[in-house]
Amino acid sequence: MNKPLQADGDDLVGSMAIVTGASRGFGRAIATALSAAGAHVIGVARAQSQLDEVRDELGETFTTVTADAADPATAARLLDEYQPRTLVLCAGAAPQMSPLPDQTWESFSRNWNMDVAQAFHWTRYALRRPLAPGSVVIALSSGAAVKGSPLSGGYAGAKATVRFIASYAAMESQRAGLGIDFVSVLPQLTPATDLGAKAVAAYAERQGLDVDTFLRSSGPALSAEQVGKSVLQIASRDTQGHGAYLITSSGLSPLA
Repeated sequence: MNKPLQADGDDLVGSMAIVTGASRGFGRAIATALSAAGAHVIGVARAQSQLDEVRDELGETFTTVTADAADPATAARLLDEYQPRTLVLCAGAAPQMSPLPDQTWESFSRNWNMDVAQAFHWTRYALRRPLAPGSVVIALSSGAAVKGSPLSGGYAGAKATVRFIASYAAMESQRAGLGIDFVSVLPQLTPATDLGAKAVAAYAERQGLDVDTFLRSSGPALSAEQVGKSVLQIASRDTQGHGAYLITSSGLSPLA
């Protein structure tokens, strides 16, 4: 049974958080949830105009950084400058939605060059710096890492590797006595983001269904706000200390 969400954990008040991919979708919802809990959020994305929209909404609790989250120099610079208590790795590339015969290696590897590269560089530097004891690093994987995703090229494999990276980092933190938590979260497929809406449409078409019928067959849809609350639950340490969680509309479910 899921524990109640604690959206106002005292340990987040006045703390520093970095959220990559903060300009839209899950990243924006996560930044909003952390800001509401009292953290100062450094939002990282490539689109300055979208980051400005988030800043207009959240005010002085949100600082914008226009940068490529997959660049190792970005990770090193921002972790050194802000020394976050909470780091959420949410930036990712939109996969090409087409079956394997229609993929090229360039399209197939898109998420390896963005999602996996980001997870590797930030996680590696968080260990090598290292971040302070009590820090939490949360990496966004995907339910596709468990179920597969035959219409999105290398996306599922990339997201599975993101989960592995977080798991390996947790082992290294424990071995070195660093006191840094590394957790991966796997949101289920949802039309709540641009990426998810395109995937839902593609899989509905593949099954010969309209989108509404496809969604009804999948149960209640996960919202971006629910992802934000679930990540906040982990950041507030209101969980049982598992290394990976599936996120559905019902909340967090620990994965083995």
